[in-house]
Amino acid sequence: MADPITDERVAAVLRTFVRGCGPMLARLRREDLDIEDIEVVEDSRGEIDRRLLERVKARLDRIRYPGSEGWARLTVEERTDWWVNRVGRLTSLAASVTGLAGALGDRLPLQDMLGSASQGLLLCAMASEYGVDDRGARVRLLASALFGRDIDPEVAAGRGDDAADEAVVAELSGEQPATAEPAGRRFGFKAAATWLWRQGRLLLAISDELEKRPHGRFYHRALGKVPVVGMAGDYFGERSGLKRAARAAHKWLHAHATSPI
Repeated sequence: MADPITDERVAAVLRTFVRGCGPMLARLRREDLDIEDIEVVEDSRGEIDRRLLERVKARLDRIRYPGSEGWARLTVEERTDWWVNRVGRLTSLAASVTGLAGALGDRLPLQDMLGSASQGLLLCAMASEYGVDDRGARVRLLASALFGRDIDPEVAAGRGDDAADEAVVAELSGEQPATAEPAGRRFGFKAAATWLWRQGRLLLAISDELEKRPHGRFYHRALGKVPVVGMAGDYFGERSGLKRAARAAHKWLHAHATSPI
């Protein structure tokens, strides 16, 4: 029997994972149209139709996405719901592709690998809306909400040595972690699946912990064992598991966030 994985090793893997989530979250925040991207065309007299421009700005301000004025008026809970419901639908779909293989896919750790990466990304987004940007705090959040571990703050923070953390991941998984952001103009299904695969592979370093993450209901798992249509069961299971993880994250963040926004 393998030795139980220590908090120190879980923290090292999660620090590497959290660091890899940063560029993706930044990308998701800039996906939507921004007023600064609108090209203003002057008329023949070199003047701009200010009324039209103001109407365009007002229209954009009513659209709620990260960085918009409408977004700034939302509560923390409403912002986190946006991440879980809008982005979470796409990541849950990408994480459920193993359902195409039915029961055979369930024998592999891929579902927990992709599902954990999906849940971890959205929990990091939730943390940002609560004003929790410290990497160690996010590590504690993920360890608690996903794996039921209460990691000491000093252990979660580590020594600030990214290379040492990557060495731990390589030791546990047998390969170097790859956390590069996927290429592509838009964040669609292919980009989501590629990113989850890359981030999920480093989480395999703590594969025994991944089984502890929030899952769907028993009927989701039953449907997931049927080839082809199993993807639908796995998708709804991932959505259910993500919502459970989000509830656990809300509880943790309310207890630990010092300056929610």
